[in-house]
Amino acid sequence: MSFWQEFKKFALRGNMVDMAIGIIIGGAFNKVVSSLVSDVIMPPLGLFIDGIDCSRLAFHMHIPGTSTEPVALKYGVFINNMIDFLIIAGVIFFMIKGINRLHWTNVGETESLKTRECPECRMAIPVGAKKCGYCCSTL
Repeated sequence: MSFWQEFKKFALRGNMVDMAIGIIIGGAFNKVVSSLVSDVIMPPLGLFIDGIDCSRLAFHMHIPGTSTEPVALKYGVFINNMIDFLIIAGVIFFMIKGINRLHWTNVGETESLKTRECPECRMAIPVGAKKCGYCCSTL
């Protein structure tokens, strides 16, 4: 098998394509959440704390007696990014929680289709069983 055929087989595998789509959607989701934080959440929050715009909060440092430009530690931008992170982490947590709930529900439904109840002892036994493994009654 040539290198290109092997690479094509690898690249077009379902998991690889799904991962690429997830990364692209994640990048777009990041832009939406950043806009939500900086344009929707932070302005009212700044209004409640005396009109402070968190993205402009900074601590300026410079060495006295020199003509160098002061360095700005932009802790307000850091606060915005932390809020971004918390929102994204919360959304991902609830999405995975929902996906896990759906996954386990489907597993339970599949398991119930593979078993039936013994008429004598009411234990779950395989559908094709001719004798109960618990009470040894003939079915």
